[in-house]
Amino acid sequence: MAVVAGVDFGTLSVRVTLVDDHKGPLGLATAEYPLHRKRENPDYATQTHTHHMDALSRAMRGALESAGVKGDDVAALAIDTTGSSVVMVGEGLEPLDEYYLWCDHRAKSEAEEITRLAHQEGLEAIQWCGGVYSHEWGFSKLLHWLRHNPEKRDLLVTALEHCDMMAATLTGVTDPRLLKRSICAMGHKWMWNPRWGGLPPQEFFSKVDPLFEGIRDKFTGEYATSDVIAGHLTSYWAERLGLQPGIPIPVGAFDAHWDAIGAGCRVGDVVNVVGTSTCIIAMAHDTNLIEGVCGVVPGSVDPELVGIEAGLSATGDIFEAIARRANTNVRELSKGLEQYRPGQTGLLRLTWDNGDRTVLVKADLGGVTLGWNLLHTAQDELFAAIEGTAFHTRIILERMAEGGVPVERVINAGGIPQHNAVLNQVYANVLGRPVLVPNGIPTGLGSSIFASLAAGSHPDLDSAQAVICLPFRIFEPDPAAHAVYEQLFQQFKALYFGFGGVSGPVALDHVLRDLKRIAALSSEPAPSDVAERVPI
Repeated sequence: MAVVAGVDFGTLSVRVTLVDDHKGPLGLATAEYPLHRKRENPDYATQTHTHHMDALSRAMRGALESAGVKGDDVAALAIDTTGSSVVMVGEGLEPLDEYYLWCDHRAKSEAEEITRLAHQEGLEAIQWCGGVYSHEWGFSKLLHWLRHNPEKRDLLVTALEHCDMMAATLTGVTDPRLLKRSICAMGHKWMWNPRWGGLPPQEFFSKVDPLFEGIRDKFTGEYATSDVIAGHLTSYWAERLGLQPGIPIPVGAFDAHWDAIGAGCRVGDVVNVVGTSTCIIAMAHDTNLIEGVCGVVPGSVDPELVGIEAGLSATGDIFEAIARRANTNVRELSKGLEQYRPGQTGLLRLTWDNGDRTVLVKADLGGVTLGWNLLHTAQDELFAAIEGTAFHTRIILERMAEGGVPVERVINAGGIPQHNAVLNQVYANVLGRPVLVPNGIPTGLGSSIFASLAAGSHPDLDSAQAVICLPFRIFEPDPAAHAVYEQLFQQFKALYFGFGGVSGPVALDHVLRDLKRIAALSSEPAPSDVAERVPI
């Protein structure tokens, strides 16, 4: 038995969860840090390494107090982060600038150039990241930084994902040759894969831009799965965190991938990690190409299996934007949504407000809402946005299944499903299958599971999950609601691929009339509303 610390860095805060790895969660604490935006450039989103480390110290000490645990009793800690959140570092792995956060979208043209050349050169790696290299990913951001920071170029030693930078900092690694790099991060965002010997060849990078000359040699270190120990906590950071020095820290990963593990993911499960955006995680025994899916990487979730990642570029961010425009918040705007019926608003919403991550992988798309009339409210739009994210999720799950990924159970993890029963029920009705939701907060449990493996408390992931993961609440689909959503989904699917520019001309003359027809039918009283149920 051991007490371990699971650390989860999100977009705006870090959460530390302390777990007795044979009994379950003991306590947790969070600490916030600023996200730097620029009104004149909405694509800009950065954070500082100093703010991250200060917040980790506060959250760790808060978690110890919350759990009533002494720091000397913590046997290991593990860290997951957002991604691709990239920091450029110089000598001693000191940051040269702020992190390009995952939601920093400045590198759109760089991503397009990498994608275009990859197809021209027949680069195999581009097929394994869905056919499109994203502006959210590492090499796009690195090239953007090189182009816009000429005075710092010569100082660049390497670039690091946030999870790898955290492990290096806490374990005292200052030599890039001694780094342990996360296969999860490098495989999904940097085109690393053992199929072609790691990263793409230098010749490819040099053709992208001469600024990339020699860049491959800067990505030294060992590429490893999260069952490998990255190092041990230094005395300096042990004192700042209130822990004992020398405890093991495994190779880190991205938050969504470990959240899937913490939610109990196994082969046959698809986990929707629903937060500001949605990451969709699955696992399989075999490696297959899946068109438009942004990552198929061996060892990226479970070290013994192939990890598959997809997602929506915005989910909670869209809900927040709708509430903000109505001068309220999501909690207030959501009151009464449980009374809404499928399609009753007459609105159909394509949730591309922050572009499309999967399966089109197009950053330049925008949100679309069809069916407005003079009486529609912000609450109507919010419900339509929930329906829209569910429809988009179904597009992705169908594409995964076509690619051979087993889709047997759907688990809604992340922060939003814990507090939004309407969303969970809509997803169940749209997908036509039960949606499982952890009965409690699963965030941080995945990192706790890998910390317990590092501490030697469990022999494998399955045994650790059996103890640490939470039981599920189950949202069953309503057959009548599913029938309505079948009609709406066919409309959504045609518009998704039509506006997305991949299906050719789409007839639109029937869409608005169909939305009104479905809304009118949804507004009729259900039999249960006008007649008392007779027990059988």
